[in-house]
Amino acid sequence: MQASIDKPTALRHQARGISGGRQVPDGIVGHAPRFAEILERIDRVSATNATVLITGETGTGKELVARAIHRRSRRSSHAMVSANLAVLPKELVASELFGHEAGAFTGAFQKRIGRFEAANAGTLFLDEVGELPLGVQVTLLRALQEGEFERIGSNQTTTVDVRVIAATNRSLEEAVEDGLFRSDLFYRLAVFPIHLPPLRERREDISGLADHFLARLANRLGREFSGIEPESMTRLVEYSWPGNIRELQNVIEHSAILSNGGILQVPPVLLSTRVTRPTMVSSLSDAMDAGERRLIEQALEETNGRVYGPTGAAVRLGIPSSTLESKIKRHRINKHQYRTSAA
Repeated sequence: MQASIDKPTALRHQARGISGGRQVPDGIVGHAPRFAEILERIDRVSATNATVLITGETGTGKELVARAIHRRSRRSSHAMVSANLAVLPKELVASELFGHEAGAFTGAFQKRIGRFEAANAGTLFLDEVGELPLGVQVTLLRALQEGEFERIGSNQTTTVDVRVIAATNRSLEEAVEDGLFRSDLFYRLAVFPIHLPPLRERREDISGLADHFLARLANRLGREFSGIEPESMTRLVEYSWPGNIRELQNVIEHSAILSNGGILQVPPVLLSTRVTRPTMVSSLSDAMDAGERRLIEQALEETNGRVYGPTGAAVRLGIPSSTLESKIKRHRINKHQYRTSAA
């Protein structure tokens, strides 16, 4: 995820990324007030072996922060191994993380080391850790606390020295309340939490991020760009960015491919569906917000305040859980008031 950009551009972004005399880790662009605290936390935790839990919506740059922490740590000369728990089949998670012996299960034709062993002396990044099956959580807790585990099919203990950085786009506290995540594992993972705000809450950084992505694309596409036209930049800043930084990168790349160079123009059609328009009639906007709030409250009431899972409000409303969480926060809805004693 680290960018390869020309020296003048690198120096420009490096200057933007200095807050209070501190240099931003490579590949991270930001100078919004809320971002300064994040940079401070990255600085403080990088030199330790503490377990880090990075939270934030999809596309906010959680893996980038994890890599920055690893690069600045004493383990940087060793590997950072990643495991996205959301894409691993549930029945294979334990084998992927801790390995297995030959013949341990059907299809296990040979011994295989897991990602914990592969990350020995380095860092293991557990992305979407909230998707970890309950049955594997006990093994992970022991590996974190004792630095040891057994491969599947083995009775011999394997000892490792691994720093774990975990990330999630869901509320682990709510998963604990719902019995989907162990509280002891949550507290072991969240020794040092870092929360990444959505892009709509750090609009001051949109122009810097857009320039950063354009500089990367200029090298890759072999074209020269002198900047982004003011009208396009205004649209970028006004857009709500439900896909956060990843969506911004996608829009800039799409626009750059359509351009021959010079001043980059962002086609309005790429953003027109969700741009916040100040000229919108306020009564219509208020009515839509009120209607959305009523639907969310009704769904929460029918699901006893549960957001996640097959019986949660997100499934009932047909939207991602992370999106519903954002809407609950925007409308300042107390989802816990819908919990019943029976639930």
